[in-house]
Order: sequence, then structure tokens, then C-alpha cells
Amino acid sequence: MCVAPVMSAMAAETGAVTTTGTGGASPSTSAPAAGVPAAPSSSSNPVAVHKSGIATWFGPGFYGQTTACGQTLTPAVIGVANRTLPCGTLVRVSFHGHALIVPVLDRGPYAHGADWDLTAGAAQALDIVETVRVGTRVVGSEPNTPLLGSPPVTPAEAATGGAQAGG
Repeated sequence: MCVAPVMSAMAAETGAVTTTGTGGASPSTSAPAAGVPAAPSSSSNPVAVHKSGIATWFGPGFYGQTTACGQTLTPAVIGVANRTLPCGTLVRVSFHGHALIVPVLDRGPYAHGADWDLTAGAAQALDIVETVRVGTRVVGSEPNTPLLGSPPVTPAEAATGGAQAGG
């Protein structure tokens, strides 16, 4: 069974991601991944917009390309494309009990009459494998940077520029 992030009400306020496992294991809470912003404080939240919409996802054919917002797309990038929201807008996307706060990283979608286009990493985290209806809410914004939505970098990777130690 897949382990997918689930955002509880408390976690949504703190930006923590709660994951649920199998076999009755208790949920664990972890800090958001580096590059994936925490939920902003209520003082920086714009008026939340709640909507439901159609979401698709994009991935393999776009890996290595630069998004409209300047990020290099990889399988691990977590984000969403939207035709009108500014780059760096934070959107809470929910689907069948899973929820994730993701930054707007690209423009689109342009197919299937969809409102949102999730990166493959975001779709996987939400357990989405096809075009689906999702709930969305704008919850804030983060400055747009080339690493917004990127996977976490360990201190060792940061110190070596990403080089792995030989063994």
C-alpha cells in the first residue's frame, strides 16, 4: 500500500505533513520538505479561495525542461500549474482524504478542460493516477525561486554540492 501525505487541520496551520501507513501504525508528522514551503502564517494569507476543479498531471515528457516560473522539472518536484495564479502562490490541493500544499510552478493546463496540472511528484503524493476532480484553496504565497518545489537537500548534500561520498 502506498504511503501518501495527509494534511490534518493542525498540520495545515503548521505546514507539517502527516503521513499514514498500513497495519494500524500511528501517523507521524514531519516538517515540510526543503523547497516545498510550509503553510504561511495567517498574517500573510490572502483571502482563501475554495474551489473544486479538474486536475491532470504532467511528468516524464517534461523532465529536464524549465517551468514558466523558472524551476527545472524532475520527478521529485512538487508543484502545480495554473493559467492565472502568480508563480509562488501556495495552493492546498485535496483528493480523497489526501491533501498537500503546493506552489504554483508553471502555466497550464492546456488539455482535457482541466483547471490544474500537478507535477508527477504532487500527483503521486496525492495518490492521483488519472484526471480527477480535486478541492483547492489558495493559502498564501512564497517568493518564486529556482528551487521552489524541489526535493529536500540534506546538510551533507549542501556541503558537497550534491556529490555523494564514495565507498
